[in-house]
Amino acid sequence: MRVIVGRIGRAHGIRGAVVVGVRTDEPELRFAKGSKLDTDPADAGPLTVSATRWQSGELLVRFTGTRDRNAAEALRGTWLSVESESLPPLEDPDEFRDSDLIGLSVRTVSGAAVGEVTDVLHHGQDLLVIRPASGADLLVPFVKEIATDVRLAEGTLVIDPPEGLLELDEPS
Repeated sequence: MRVIVGRIGRAHGIRGAVVVGVRTDEPELRFAKGSKLDTDPADAGPLTVSATRWQSGELLVRFTGTRDRNAAEALRGTWLSVESESLPPLEDPDEFRDSDLIGLSVRTVSGAAVGEVTDVLHHGQDLLVIRPASGADLLVPFVKEIATDVRLAEGTLVIDPPEGLLELDEPS
């Protein structure tokens, strides 16, 4: 499975550097000199990192073969990714990557089927997007009190939703 690690933004300077919107907890590892990154669209890459530096809180990256501002600007909007198998295992057993969670079957603590995790949103509070068999997607906070058990080996996620969380679309 592909894991997004960044998105190329605007060109920076005249020597081919770009600003990268970081989407990984390990930017020093993912954007280390010599790292090869796959791209979306695929015809933009793969790209090999030739240099990085932080400036005013932004990650500036130069890629091999991208020598001027025009070449850098042509990469704008390109998504950067790596294979999930290349990522080191997480040390904290209560920490998960989005790619670990997407596709899990969701059940309540009583065993009732809820749906499948289709996305993870990070907007102040991590939210699981769960697609039920019928009806609109559900947004469920990804906190230990609600997501009580993540069973990656079984492909399931157990939730203990507070009253009303799963019944938002039902008439009262």
